Amino acid sequence: MSSSSTPPQNGTPRRPVNAEAAPHGYPGLGDEPVEGVRLLRAPAVPTAVVRADHVAMSTIAGLFDTVFGTAFPAAFARGLKPAGAAFALYTSLTDGADPVADVEIGFPLDGPLIEQLDDEPVEADGLRVVASVLPAGEVAVTSHLGGYDGLGRAWGDFLAEIGAMGWAPGTPFWETYVTEPSPDMDPADLRTDLYCVVRRPDDAA
Repeated sequence: MSSSSTPPQNGTPRRPVNAEAAPHGYPGLGDEPVEGVRLLRAPAVPTAVVRADHVAMSTIAGLFDTVFGTAFPAAFARGLKPAGAAFALYTSLTDGADPVADVEIGFPLDGPLIEQLDDEPVEADGLRVVASVLPAGEVAVTSHLGGYDGLGRAWGDFLAEIGAMGWAPGTPFWETYVTEPSPDMDPADLRTDLYCVVRRPDDAA
């Protein structure tokens, strides 16, 4: 991910497009996919996640399977109630032939995790469900329609558009899996919303 916006053609810094207030129900964005890119002033949202560091992207599908197949069913059995679709939030992602990520996989909540579960931690297969947060700030969002194999290209287009709007993409960034996949569904029917914290280029490192 680049930390600078697309250079203007005339050498004059572009003025960033203003962000709008996040809609009611954020991080959910409604039944209709987001067309183009929207810029939101987003509130912080409490989450319950499994956190994993230095995960090779080539093996991350196995992590998702364990998180959603074992760790969260154990949390649901203890009374955890998600307030929205599952997501994966990336706080770090390296470049290269075999990229490595620091990732949080989980669900948004209506309130702090401690209000839903007692003090006993939820652990399964060596994974622990912990409290975290989707960050407050200015956030860009778009929707990807189609299979997960198209997400890499969708992210590239998304980040380029952020720069063209006068913003610099930052971290963290995350995907919300709006459509729950099933074995017999058409991948073209999947909707994934992409989110990225953005900064004004003058503030970007």
